[in-house]
Amino acid sequence: MKIRQVSFLWQLVIDCQNCPFKTVSGLPFSYTIKRGRNGELTKELWIDRRENSKSLAWSSIRLAFSNAMKIKSADRPKALGDIRGVSYIYPMLWRFGVLEVPQTAKSHMIQNCKNNVRWRREYGSF
Repeated sequence: MKIRQVSFLWQLVIDCQNCPFKTVSGLPFSYTIKRGRNGELTKELWIDRRENSKSLAWSSIRLAFSNAMKIKSADRPKALGDIRGVSYIYPMLWRFGVLEVPQTAKSHMIQNCKNNVRWRREYGSF
């Protein structure tokens, strides 16, 4: 993985905090990045799913990103590998323009969020 690609990905992850996403099954979620004691961002995301939050490590996102760059398209989240939190990472990578997905998956993950086009235009393609 190129350092520039990882930097762009991290910037997208930061910029897209609190944006609405949906999993392939249509479940809505958003995420925030945890802050450390010094107030700086850590490499840990908190997935907000209704009343429960789940932790998602940056290493899982990087692994899924690396796999997505190799295969370019995936028909389901598990096609990216046996990665913790992949059902949340899959729609993120699609919205970021990294991964192509089938129309059936798109129809479940579509959000009324104008940022989708902006992310791809602002950061270009990976």
